[in-house]
Parts: sequence; structure tokens; C-alpha cells
Amino acid sequence: MDQGRLPLSSVDAPEPTLRVSELLTAVNVALDVCFPDEVWVRGEISSLNRARSGHVYFELVEPGPTGAPPVARISVTLFSSDRASVNATLRRVRGVRRTDGVEIRIRGRLGVFGAQGRLQLRMSAIDPDYTLGRLASERERLLLALAAEGLLGRNGYLPLPVRPRRVGLVTSAGSAAEADFLHELEHSGLGFEVVAVDAAVQGRDAERAIVGALVRLVDLDVDVVAVVRGGGARTDLAAFDGERLARAIAAATWPVITGIGHEVDSSVADQVAHTACKTPTACAALLVARTSAFHAEVGALWHAIEGRAERVIDDERRRLQRAEQSATRLATSALAVAGARLGDRSDRLVRAAPRSLGPARLRLDALEGRVAALDPARTLARGWSITRTPSGELVRDADQLRGGDRLVTTLASGAVTSVVDDLADREGAVP
Repeated sequence: MDQGRLPLSSVDAPEPTLRVSELLTAVNVALDVCFPDEVWVRGEISSLNRARSGHVYFELVEPGPTGAPPVARISVTLFSSDRASVNATLRRVRGVRRTDGVEIRIRGRLGVFGAQGRLQLRMSAIDPDYTLGRLASERERLLLALAAEGLLGRNGYLPLPVRPRRVGLVTSAGSAAEADFLHELEHSGLGFEVVAVDAAVQGRDAERAIVGALVRLVDLDVDVVAVVRGGGARTDLAAFDGERLARAIAAATWPVITGIGHEVDSSVADQVAHTACKTPTACAALLVARTSAFHAEVGALWHAIEGRAERVIDDERRRLQRAEQSATRLATSALAVAGARLGDRSDRLVRAAPRSLGPARLRLDALEGRVAALDPARTLARGWSITRTPSGELVRDADQLRGGDRLVTTLASGAVTSVVDDLADREGAVP
């Protein structure tokens, strides 16, 4: 006997070995024993997939802390045979839609399904009241916290421009909400300038996208911001109940108006915003009405100014006419008085002329005689002459002259030019 090996005995017989399919069958039996009935499970929908066959597949996860991976997850299958009853339940409530990020409470049977041997929950029913209750409870908690911090009314304290010209728009690009909002503004013909920022408004990342859009608008110089979305299930609007979005609206430096969902919908974002409108169209209508009121007021002011100006012009025209008439009367009267006075003085002058003109004529004749006696022409006619230098200076003294000086002598008739040749002695000069 080989001493290195011990002989096999009945005690050392090998344990039974199961095939994989046998093991999965045994696990299913164990699950049936442990969970003989369907179980209710709550968690958050993740990776939802609707197959063409009509089946729905997703994972139900238990979220971890913010930013951390889920604590646990389980695969869920909703077969088409059960889907109709689940959808009927949701239609009766009209508030829950199965989308990623929605917390739900569902019922199903545990089992190991498929060739991969994956543990799955076969879903058969849903409790929509649980989802709505969770949403309502979280919304109420957040509203109380915001109210305690004084944030509910902060954005409402900002003045809404009387003429909001440049409008920031946060919504999903190409959506019906965007089309309704823009159509209302364009139809008004008031020349709004819209700065649109695309943002997902539904799903797990919607709140982050909307907050990011608000941040982008900070540097784009807008007068007012509109956050709009069309109607949907309560779960579709969950992003607008988020705390980050509520705080972003409260901290905004411009008024935020909302038009989210249908008329019956109300979100935390509506409560924090400056003004909440029922629909995207109503949101745009608010801006149109405010701008129209501004234009109407400006038009009324211009009309009042025009009327006042016309009245002032009419008053001044009448005052000018009265002044013109008064000036005409005063001028006519003054001219009449002056004319009468001038006529009187003319008559007096005519009557006084014979007495005053006689002595004046005698004085004038005497003056004329004296002027004639002193006339140089008469002196020259008697044989006298006038001698000047070429520059016109009168020669009155021989000492003014030197030999060779030129002289111009004026006679009664004509003038003679001469040159000084010799100067006689002053004592021998002829007087």
C-alpha cells in the first residue's frame, strides 16, 4: 500500500455536486420558503429601460450619502403582463411617472431568473401614494427650512422692471414650453430680447442643469429671468422642488418668474420665485402685460404733455394777440399825440420865422463879407503871391531857405517853380 495515501472509506465519500441549474432551482426553493408571498420594497429607480417587447427593466437602489455610490441595489423586472395593471394604478392617481431618480414603493416576488442567475424582483404592483407622500413631505420640510431662513420672500423683494426688455429664459430647448413662451412674446410685437439657456427640466440631473443655467445668466445682463416647463406628473416636476434650485432662486440678483406645469401644479421654486404663473404662456403674458402697461402709461403721458403744450401755446397766442392789439392802440395813440404836437410846433415856427429870420440874415451877410475879404484868391488878384517848398510848407522867412532850394510860387493865375540862387541880406531886403 502506498503509505503516502490513505484508503477511502464510506465516511470519506465526496459531497454531492450540483449542476448550476440545480443550484439555482434550490435557491429559488429557498426563496419561496423564506419569502412565500410577495414583498414590498422601497427605493429609487435607476437605469430604467422600456423594451420593445413591453417589458420594463430597472434597478431599485438605496441611495448613499450625497456623491457616494448606492448602499444596495436589486434588479427589477416588470413584465408586460403586469405592466397594464401597474399603469392603470398610476393613471388613477395621475401624479407618478416611472423615471430615473423617483423614489417608489413596489410589490413583487423574489427569484433568481435567467441564465445569469441574477437575483431579481418581479414587480406586480406599485404604491403611488407612497411616492406622492414622500414628495409632499420633503417639499413641506424644505419650505419650512427656507421660511425659517427668510428665503421664501427674498426674490420677491426685488423690483420687477416696469419695462422688462431683456428676458432670460431657462427651459429645455425645442420644448413646447419654450415655443409657447416665445410665441406669446413675439405675438405682442413689443420687441423683447430673449436670452435662452438650455437646461434639462426632468430627470435625475434636471435640478443641477437648471441651477447651472441660472449661474450662466448672471453675467448676461438680463432684466428678469423666466423658468418655464410644460405639465407632467408630479414626479416629472420633482426637480423644481429641489433645495439647490430654491436657494439659487432666492440668491438671484434679478426677479425670477416661473411658469411650471399646469394650473394645479405648485412647486418649491414657485414659492421662492418673485412671481409664480400657472403656465409658460401665462408667464410670458405677465411680461407682455407689464410692458404694455408701461407703453400705455408713456403714451398717456405723451398725450398729456401734448395737450398741455397745445393749451400753453393757445394761451400764449391769445396773450400775444392781446399784447399786439394793445401795442397797436398805444402806438396809434402816441403817433396821434406826436403828430398833433409836431403840427403845433410847425405852426409856431412858421409864425415866428419872419421875426427871427431877419436878424439872422443880417448876421449871415456880415459873415459872408468877412469871409470874402479874407479870401486868398482876392489877395492874389491884387498882386500878391504865395511861396511854398515842394513839400507844401509856406515860406514866411528867408532863414528857412538855402541856395539851391526849389520853390513853388502861386499867383492869381497859375504857379511858377524857381530855384534859390542868392539870398539878399536881411537888412537890405525890400520890405
